[in-house]
Amino acid sequence: MSSALLHGYFRSSTAFRVRIALNLKGIAFDQRFRHLRKGEQRAPDYLSLNPQGLVPTLEIDGHILTQSLAILEYLEETYPTPALLPSHALERARVRSLAYMVACEIHPLNNLRVLQDLSRRFGANDGAAADWFRHWTKETFGALEQRLAQEPQTGRFCHGDEPGFADLVLVPQIINNLRFQVDMSPYPTIERIGKACLELDAFAAALPERQPDAE
Repeated sequence: MSSALLHGYFRSSTAFRVRIALNLKGIAFDQRFRHLRKGEQRAPDYLSLNPQGLVPTLEIDGHILTQSLAILEYLEETYPTPALLPSHALERARVRSLAYMVACEIHPLNNLRVLQDLSRRFGANDGAAADWFRHWTKETFGALEQRLAQEPQTGRFCHGDEPGFADLVLVPQIINNLRFQVDMSPYPTIERIGKACLELDAFAAALPERQPDAE
């Protein structure tokens, strides 16, 4: 079994996704920490690996991979057991759609560098930044809850009764929501799925507070 080196930060939801995937796939990995609030992701040695200066970066199989969704796809294609995506094309499209609702609609607006820019450029205080976070989360979570509650493909997890790609993206968002005091009561299906995921060691071991760099 391969081993890997994951460059990340304990609170990064994108690094969180990759930690879960590595755990589920049974891939041993070491971690190198890049403290985002201290700007360590802009260090020259890291920029030589990832010119964007973002986390995560995964070194595996002699390759350097960036962008969490691309990393998840690589792991799925090269380490196919257990599967994170269904075998049927239409079902794969559904799972990706659910995942992208969080990864493409919520995360880009609510990640750390955006929140910091709101403060630096527009004078937003912590309360205003938290309001921004909650607003853009609710914009998508209502529709996501509706889909998960109504679509028959939803099971114990986002798709069926085994954890997959969409769950890997959803759980880090749920954990971030707790930090920003998002009211989760309107989203009982999302909450149920999140709790089911965190009953699994692969998810629980990837939690931010369980990482060596946790503050």
